[in-house]
Amino acid sequence: MSTPIMKVRNVTKEFTTRGRGAIIAEKSVFRAVDDVSFDVEAGRTLAVVGESGSGKSTTARIAARLLDATSGTVEFDGVDVTHATGAALSAFRSNVQVVFQDPFSSLNPRHTVQRIICAPLEYQGKQVPRKRALFVGELMERVGLNPDHQQRYPGQFSGGQAQRIGIARALAVGPKLVICDEAVSALDVSVQARVINLLRELQRDLGLSYIFIAHDLAVVRQIADTVAVMSQGRIVEQGERDAVFDTPQAAYTQQLLAAIPKINPEWEVARAQLVASESIVMEDHS
Repeated sequence: MSTPIMKVRNVTKEFTTRGRGAIIAEKSVFRAVDDVSFDVEAGRTLAVVGESGSGKSTTARIAARLLDATSGTVEFDGVDVTHATGAALSAFRSNVQVVFQDPFSSLNPRHTVQRIICAPLEYQGKQVPRKRALFVGELMERVGLNPDHQQRYPGQFSGGQAQRIGIARALAVGPKLVICDEAVSALDVSVQARVINLLRELQRDLGLSYIFIAHDLAVVRQIADTVAVMSQGRIVEQGERDAVFDTPQAAYTQQLLAAIPKINPEWEVARAQLVASESIVMEDHS
């Protein structure tokens, strides 16, 4: 077991809603995240899984400090960042980046790839390298994109390629932890596999830690080291990947696993071998 790079403790998030149709709308409180705690170990991947509405994406946004928790704490690298502001928050965001679900929604369609990848440096007041084209080209090459395409726009790329741009943007500031919020769910199966291979390669080469938000347990099994299963805002089970998959304790986890389509084992072996043999720099087609 490695040292936790992030500790989330007893986090709760409540949203106030108003009823509809009444002359005087009544306020009500919805608890989207309820007393959630977990660790992210350095150099490893924690997958947070659950159905739509389970609270997993809200939890990810709290961990990234894109949302403030109603209560509880978020600690990164031994520092409590729950209420960090100013320079402390900027330093935290240099270390923690997010890759979002839909690359075409998260990438500005009017900006070139070069500008998109350099944007986090500019937003955080960091010096953009003088040889900008070289800096961006190296990042694009690292994620399997043609560095000669940095003056193109997001709409000129496939879905898988656009998501690689999002990954390159996240890497630009040299983060220690990357939060992947349903980062492959909008891609087809073959492209998913190649992006997951890329994420694993980057983790191995750069020592990255991941929080991987997903609803697809088949995808989670390929990338996770540890798993936290969420239902109705709470973690109902968490542990090492194989323990959660092979001997699930919670009834909800058992239901999720039972819902995974059964695949002919010989087909699954053949598919895994095919994915492993594919080059990480192959052209993606969504």
